[in-house]
Amino acid sequence: MGEELTLEEYFSGLEEIIEKMQDTEVSLEDSFALYEQGMKMLKNCNQKIDAVEKKMLKMNVKIKNTC
Repeated sequence: MGEELTLEEYFSGLEEIIEKMQDTEVSLEDSFALYEQGMKMLKNCNQKIDAVEKKMLKMNVKIKNTC
């Protein structure tokens, strides 16, 4: 994952990982690798959401100060 994904792309990737992990044919080692990949994606999602939330809070402060 060299370039930054959108939240939608992260969510789609997480759904794929969940589907793969629910497959009974997946080995334990593969399950751990998928889990690790999913946790990294989830961390990136949280960071993106936090960044958007901070921007929204700054915009709200600006709006309140101009009114």
